[in-house]
Amino acid sequence: MTQPATGRSVHYVSYGTPAGEYDRECRAAVITEVPDMGAIPIGPETVSPEVIGLAVINPTGMFFNRSVPYDAGHVADYAGGTSLCGGLDYRGGTWHWPEHA
Repeated sequence: MTQPATGRSVHYVSYGTPAGEYDRECRAAVITEVPDMGAIPIGPETVSPEVIGLAVINPTGMFFNRSVPYDAGHVADYAGGTSLCGGLDYRGGTWHWPEHA
């Protein structure tokens, strides 16, 4: 069973820019806090709190956020959809587990 814990590595999805100069990107992140409440089932073997705290590592610096929601990802259902990690599409401002190699 995969559960978030302080110090574990995850991916954070950046928002991109409104005018489209930059698209959403997966960024490395480290879990800084996990709440004691709010566990939700994500899949048959995965349970994850809905919101966790992250330290996001960007090429230009660090970003800290104490309330980042989980996104399980989905197959892009629109023309020109962005495939991020593992061929799935994720909403900006969310976290997910890195794909397995």
